[in-house]
Amino acid sequence: MRLALNLGYWAGDGPSNAANIELALEAERLGFESVWAAEAYGSDAATVLAWIGARTSKIGLGSAIFQIPGRSPALTAMTAATLDALSGGRFRLGLGVSGPQVSEGWHGVRFASPLDRTREYIEIVKLALARQVVKYEGEHFTLPLPDGPGRALRLTVHPQRESVPILIAAVGPKNLELAGEIADGWLAVFLTPDFAPEQLAHISTGRAKIGKTLDGFEVMATLPISPGGELEACADLVRPYAALYVGGMGSREQNFYNSLAIRMGYEEAAVVVQTKYLARDYEGAMSALPLEFLDRTSLLGSTERIAERMREYASAGVTTLALALPDSVPLPLRLGALRIGAAAYEKSGVA
Repeated sequence: MRLALNLGYWAGDGPSNAANIELALEAERLGFESVWAAEAYGSDAATVLAWIGARTSKIGLGSAIFQIPGRSPALTAMTAATLDALSGGRFRLGLGVSGPQVSEGWHGVRFASPLDRTREYIEIVKLALARQVVKYEGEHFTLPLPDGPGRALRLTVHPQRESVPILIAAVGPKNLELAGEIADGWLAVFLTPDFAPEQLAHISTGRAKIGKTLDGFEVMATLPISPGGELEACADLVRPYAALYVGGMGSREQNFYNSLAIRMGYEEAAVVVQTKYLARDYEGAMSALPLEFLDRTSLLGSTERIAERMREYASAGVTTLALALPDSVPLPLRLGALRIGAAAYEKSGVA
């Protein structure tokens, strides 16, 4: 199992920029395998990764995620090829459909049929990255447009590698199956070792459709890390992150993370968290998260405890464990948590 850093969303102001680049540089110094960046409706992940790539020399770069509704599939292929070429073959392409509020409210793209749209989108991205002439006729995408001046084109930029790895952020059973069928890996959130077999079974179903197993398939789980001596205090630092996802991502009718918490056995808490979060009672939403849920989905406590949890994730089939650092704490504490994560990783013996 490899170790990674997930910087999440880029805050965009000067102090946050300096902090995040320091974290990326420290992760490279500590031997982390890759660093990842996200986007919602603030900074875009591609620019952030280009900036990090220019300041580093060997650590892998990944999007977790590029939003499918925010870019045409051709533009995504252009961006992936450019980042891979500029970084010397270090880029991994993580994709996701985002949620209905961002897709329709920010990008103006209907959220209907996310699975079919994802399938067509990735098929076009693969065509382009393979430097084939891109001609495609689907329900959601047609290239080139018929009865117009457009013509089928080929990507002119050469990625550094023959194939850029594609990973899908998936939560629901059908999306997990799709990830197994059409992608090289899965970007997981709120993954727990005991619930992972159920989720990986859906991915295995998708792999079986193309005659493959989980061998060679990337399973990357992002986990908040909050080291310390008092478990409750450690958990409090990750409450804002968990409450945002369980309570505020998507809409009341379509929040995949809330649905995941329910499938994991936290239906009562998930309802309360969402109700309070959507009513802007953020403190109440954070307080409603059970300590057990936070502990199961984070790395909390001493170095030894975190090392044991890492062993559990490796045994559950995780191939890359990405650490997420609470941005509510000062940079020195985040750097310290990063170093504790590296020490726990070495102690765990899962490298």
